Amino acid sequence: MTIRVLIADDQAMVREAFAILLNAQTDIEVVGEAVDGLDAVAKVEQLRPDVVLMDVRMPGLDGLEATRRVNARTKVLVLTTFDLDEYVYEALRSGASGFLLKKASARELSEAVRVVAGGDALLAPSVTRRLIGAFARLAPPRPFTGDAYGPLTQRETEILTLIARGLSNTEIADHLVIAEQTVKSHVSNILTKLALRDRTQAAVYAYETGLVTPYCGARSDNPPAAP
Repeated sequence: MTIRVLIADDQAMVREAFAILLNAQTDIEVVGEAVDGLDAVAKVEQLRPDVVLMDVRMPGLDGLEATRRVNARTKVLVLTTFDLDEYVYEALRSGASGFLLKKASARELSEAVRVVAGGDALLAPSVTRRLIGAFARLAPPRPFTGDAYGPLTQRETEILTLIARGLSNTEIADHLVIAEQTVKSHVSNILTKLALRDRTQAAVYAYETGLVTPYCGARSDNPPAAP
């Protein structure tokens, strides 16, 4: 199945370059371009893309607000740079499904689109760990309360902490010595029980509720995982 992509960026050269790179992929099609946030919202409604590449800094309606308005209808992959820490964290809270550095290679660009379109949400763990860890500290601190995780089993709580650390399903399976399909089932249960859309929201939830802290990782007072 072809992945339909909308590119939202106020720089024509960026839009054109990304369009050329993505259209060269046999499984990806750029169905439209948007010049700002308002245009992106309108084009999402009109074109129904599977993924939006959303720049943060755009005139008029910025990428953050545009992401809030469209994330219920499509997946958003935010275009960013490492010097925009506060924007990346806010993008997570706004419902973005992943990140892409503007200096990414053609392979990284196409793979990021596939990952987000497939519902896995987070990008390569090497990027995710740095982003989540760096930006989560910008969240207002909240005291940890076990009540937030009442619906989860001990194993699901442990897997949630590993998601927040940026581990992939394969890495979680290796870490816990369980089957990858078992991990996928646990992740699905976590999202359902906590009414979260994807792994990105799960990671933010873990940080914002105090289960995981940016510098210390998972809290030491968490119960041990069930076998």
